[in-house]
Amino acid sequence: MQLIVLAENNRSCRQLVGIKSAWLMGQGVGRPLESKSQKLDEFQSMNAEAHQTDEEESTENALENLNQQLKAIFGKADLRNEAVGLYNIGLSCCLNSLLQVFFMNRHFTMILRRIQVPFDPEEKKLSVPYQMLLLLEQMQRGKQKSVHPLDLVKCLVKHNMKLFVLHDASQLFLQLWNLIKDQIANEELVERLTRLYTIQLQEYLVCQKCSLKTRKDSHMVMLPLPMFDVNFHRVRTLEDSLRCFFAPEELTEENTFHCDQCHKKTSCVRSTKLTSLPQTLILHLMRFCTKEGNRTWKISHSLVFPQSLDFSQILTTEQYHPDAQNQDDGLYDLFAVVAHSGSADIGHYCAYIWSLIKHKWYCFNDSSVCPVSWDDVKCTYGKAHLHWGETAYLLVYLKRNCNELYFDP
Repeated sequence: MQLIVLAENNRSCRQLVGIKSAWLMGQGVGRPLESKSQKLDEFQSMNAEAHQTDEEESTENALENLNQQLKAIFGKADLRNEAVGLYNIGLSCCLNSLLQVFFMNRHFTMILRRIQVPFDPEEKKLSVPYQMLLLLEQMQRGKQKSVHPLDLVKCLVKHNMKLFVLHDASQLFLQLWNLIKDQIANEELVERLTRLYTIQLQEYLVCQKCSLKTRKDSHMVMLPLPMFDVNFHRVRTLEDSLRCFFAPEELTEENTFHCDQCHKKTSCVRSTKLTSLPQTLILHLMRFCTKEGNRTWKISHSLVFPQSLDFSQILTTEQYHPDAQNQDDGLYDLFAVVAHSGSADIGHYCAYIWSLIKHKWYCFNDSSVCPVSWDDVKCTYGKAHLHWGETAYLLVYLKRNCNELYFDP
């Protein structure tokens, strides 16, 4: 199968190339990477030796010792080698792009480096956080420009991720995030991971007959943002798309809700209030829609997104009312863009990511990684007449001046 990667002629990073993506599991696996630091196989032997030589030690203490050993190995990764590519294994461009977004986020990797290490070899093979940690170590300590994520892919396949299919980046991100969250045993780390990504909302329903107002608290990992307003006009900017998402909505006919005071379904007005923003904010531009015949189409028209967001300037006080305890100022800077090129049926993903260490943009296109400019990133705004063109699909913003998760307590 041939995937066609489309790019603008003025891109500094990529050329118009054909990419063969029908990789067989295990093909092209590179040789073990050499490193001047302590190797992972040495860590595995340390694991077994510690377990055998101190049989009287409790399981809890043994786990703690192994965690300390893991921190000694992974705690001081070589950040000079952060821009490392990932080889495509079975149409894995979507997975590769999302992994790069996770790994380039220092807030996330500080959590990942503190996970508990499974004892059993089979548990290690099934642990998504652990396999991600091993891959991160291989990327940051190796000398190659690209590595094979084979062990992590095998792990994800055992958790029902399919190979040789085109994944939706928003769905795969949620699948990855839930697997990571569910497989971390340390409650403190789970809480940190939750705070890192979770958006807190309040949903209000007001009955149009009796004016009864009900409130429901909810949370989301990403905001699904519309490409059209309520009048089916194209949304031109990210700020306008956010305003559309939080605009009050009248629910009638099949969308009515049951009113506890009227004791029947009635028309109502639904409004949403943003109460807490995470450190890492994921925005999903809903560029894929289903039309007649249940066929999915891609929406390619331009949507401009800024390098900085200020929610206090975008939303009203009724729409954005953060909890005073969170000290949420609503200021964000763009960190990553997961872009899709091609149609809804066949296409390719890559990621543009801002380096928090080197302070410049990179394009991660599977095994190819290169520095790019902001003008290159802006090319992902989209163009209505280029249905196969590259368009931003996921936008990742980091809260400004938020450093609490960089440091171990």
